[in-house]
Amino acid sequence: MNIFNPALLRADADVPAYVPKGNECRLFETAWVRQLPLLLKGPTGCGKTRFVSHMAARLGLPLATVSCHDDLAASDLTGRFLLKGGETVWVDGPLTKSVRDGGICYLDEIVEARKDVAVVIHPLTDDRRILPLERTGETLEAPPGFMLVVSYNPGYQNILKALKPSTKQRFIAIDFDFLPRDQEIVVVSGESGLDEAHVAPLVDLARKLRALKGQDIEEGVSTRLLVYCASLIDSGMPAREAVLAALIEPLTDEPDVKAALREVANAVIV
Repeated sequence: MNIFNPALLRADADVPAYVPKGNECRLFETAWVRQLPLLLKGPTGCGKTRFVSHMAARLGLPLATVSCHDDLAASDLTGRFLLKGGETVWVDGPLTKSVRDGGICYLDEIVEARKDVAVVIHPLTDDRRILPLERTGETLEAPPGFMLVVSYNPGYQNILKALKPSTKQRFIAIDFDFLPRDQEIVVVSGESGLDEAHVAPLVDLARKLRALKGQDIEEGVSTRLLVYCASLIDSGMPAREAVLAALIEPLTDEPDVKAALREVANAVIV
């Protein structure tokens, strides 16, 4: 697919559900049309990955998602020579395959990857839109239908793991956060099957726990964990047991902190 056509936008059961917070859907579409790389930033579990899946399906584009980690090197993205049937053959990595075939390559939590990953993606994020493959001697030109999307959580950044300004300024960016209370209730209810009246106190509790981020806990309750919690309750588990399993235990291992979080939960969940 080389030319953007609004008529090709899909809105059916095959498109993952997503509730827009602003103009991010239009911004994504425009970035794809104009062949601009996109950076998504926001806390864990606020909907960044779901948003990319939604937009890829909505635009009818193949999506390659890479969850970045400490051991992820540039060769994991570009490819490597492997032995097959007694012969050495080149096997494309997910980034190279997306550049060859078109589609979206999404690098989730890019700051977790090794430093050489940034070097590889830089030529794809300027007017050249190329991917040099030193091992094969190729220089691939990205087709019009290729788009690079990366994400990271600013709350996890430190001196050792931070996205350099020189890399940030190669992307247009969207700042994500959790949905407003009423919208989050609707989303969690829709994803879990639990009625909105029982979801509401869970969302209220999550908002209280998020206010403790950076104090007693490193990260707040994600919408994903809220869906897990509501799903447990919808399956018949008592609310306080579900809250402990889905909203408290994943946040901390410290007994004192868990006890304090349980007190907060007991004040909200009756």
